[in-house]
Amino acid sequence: VHLVESGGPSVQAGGPRKLSCVVSGVSDSNYCLGWLRPAPVQQLQGVAHWDYDDTPSYTISEKARFTISKDNARNILYLQIDRLKPEDTAMYYCAADFSHTEWCGLVPESDYANWGRGTQVTVSS
Repeated sequence: VHLVESGGPSVQAGGPRKLSCVVSGVSDSNYCLGWLRPAPVQQLQGVAHWDYDDTPSYTISEKARFTISKDNARNILYLQIDRLKPEDTAMYYCAADFSHTEWCGLVPESDYANWGRGTQVTVSS
């Protein structure tokens, strides 16, 4: 599987940003997808997750500002971030876990075995 993120140039606080992750090299959707970013007190923090049956879940505390979605026809995973804050500044990674298909929000970050290179989001105040 190949994951390529994009969509994270600099942006002013308060604005929105939509990140994309193109997923290729897989022929079905029987796996978990997730967006993750580094966190202050842990190596990586799950932000949002996508189950094989198109069920979204959120593991970030301010989940009201985040929306995960997927274009199944083009196999692109999205993460919309609204009302951006400077503390949202981070490298955002798209990852896939083929050992789980559902309840992806409960999957440990360490179970995500396939990662993109990330896209940097920088929020200026």
